[in-house]
Amino acid sequence: MTSSSPAIDADALCADYLATVTALMGDILREERDPLDRAAARLADQIAEDRLVHVYGPGGHSNLAAQEIFFRAGGLMHVSAILDEGTLLSNGALRSMAVERTPGYGKIVIADRRLGEGDLLILVNAYGINAALIDAALEAKARGVVLIGVSSRRHAEATVPSHPARHPTKKNLHDLVDIAIDTKVAIGDTGTQVPGMESRIAAVSTFANAFALNCLVIRTVAKLVERGIEPPVWRSGNAPGGDEANARFLHRFRERVRWL
Repeated sequence: MTSSSPAIDADALCADYLATVTALMGDILREERDPLDRAAARLADQIAEDRLVHVYGPGGHSNLAAQEIFFRAGGLMHVSAILDEGTLLSNGALRSMAVERTPGYGKIVIADRRLGEGDLLILVNAYGINAALIDAALEAKARGVVLIGVSSRRHAEATVPSHPARHPTKKNLHDLVDIAIDTKVAIGDTGTQVPGMESRIAAVSTFANAFALNCLVIRTVAKLVERGIEPPVWRSGNAPGGDEANARFLHRFRERVRWL
């Protein structure tokens, strides 16, 4: 952009971005009601039996999805996030991308957690294609784990089989899981176009993942309360009485949840 370029209305661009994100969440709310409800029923069954709900987001920013519903104010205490360091951005962004593209890595992570029959795993990934993700799904499936996937069918199906991020099988997450929740993120993941600039900006997948997962939590809690079960949920430690409320339940989870 040169000094003679016209002024850009950043407020309007932000408003457009807001409209894009809210429209995306609205689509998830309306169109994913059935898979969200079926997934919530499976989560409710696990929690009613005092079993953990595992969540893993193999991929740089997809790790944020696992963190979104783990040890979070208003979140279910039965949620156990797999916070494997391999794809965390805190260890290096390029390293994270290389690891998520490494065949076999996801299998190691699932094997390390010793998941098996009777376990439930939520796999979250914005695009639903990377090698670590697909290996995690294949390994969990082979071990008899119930799988719920949160990813964008649209993005996965629009990504060519030869893309370097893909697993050698070229499979998509939504084809492997028992229940697939579609976040509907468009290929490229960006929601805003600045006039005079070729590349689009402002990612949307973190909003989509967080909204879908929180809707899943809401539906799960609703089903449990309907059964006469009030599930333990985290209170904010920064709110009055939060630490005391959480302390009443810590003994039930501290030895069971690895990253607690």
